[in-house]
Amino acid sequence: MSSTSIRVPLILVNFKTYSQSTGANALKLAQTAERVSLETGVCVVVAPQFTDIAQISRSAKVPVFAQHIDPVEFGSFTGHILPESVKEAGAVGTLINHSERRLELSQIDGAVKRARSLGLYTCICSNNVDVSTAVAALRPDALAVEPPELIGSGISVSKAKPEVVTETVAAVRKVNPKVTILCGAGITKGEDVMAALRLGTEGVLVASGVVRAADQHQALLDLAKATKAV
Repeated sequence: MSSTSIRVPLILVNFKTYSQSTGANALKLAQTAERVSLETGVCVVVAPQFTDIAQISRSAKVPVFAQHIDPVEFGSFTGHILPESVKEAGAVGTLINHSERRLELSQIDGAVKRARSLGLYTCICSNNVDVSTAVAALRPDALAVEPPELIGSGISVSKAKPEVVTETVAAVRKVNPKVTILCGAGITKGEDVMAALRLGTEGVLVASGVVRAADQHQALLDLAKATKAV
């Protein structure tokens, strides 16, 4: 897999650090994502923990993202996530500035530049219109808007705060008309995906709605099929 295999509509599944998406369970979920992608033709990307990137990239035919990278180069950076390392492990892209791993704007800029230099696809997370506009100017490949108070709530941003999505799409398009805009926070059902796409986005960033679902395959299949219904 390579970053060129990423297309819209896009479903990006963030594995976070749940027990249901760690180690052997991470591989199982990635293989489920591969199955859903084959069944529907929808691009499904997975973002597992760093320690699971290598096994998933070897065993599942889906694009794999890192959950974070640091804007560092080879050297004395103990505990940091080196972009070269995630690429060598098999990642083709990375999340940047997730609400659970916030960065300063200068760090986001540095991370985007480091990722771009290696050919890694970048998806910056943002929490409001102003931040989205600022990071869009950094020319990431994708931007995911997700108000932090709705993350994990089961209440989708596309329903609870649709104006955040529409205002973000309008503002971002003025700054960067090429960036792919995703909708995150609380996406759990196909109807959430349809609502997000109708508001002008090109995909969704999901986590617990799939990872912690009793039937991960059915949950992800429902989201993927919804992209075809708009």
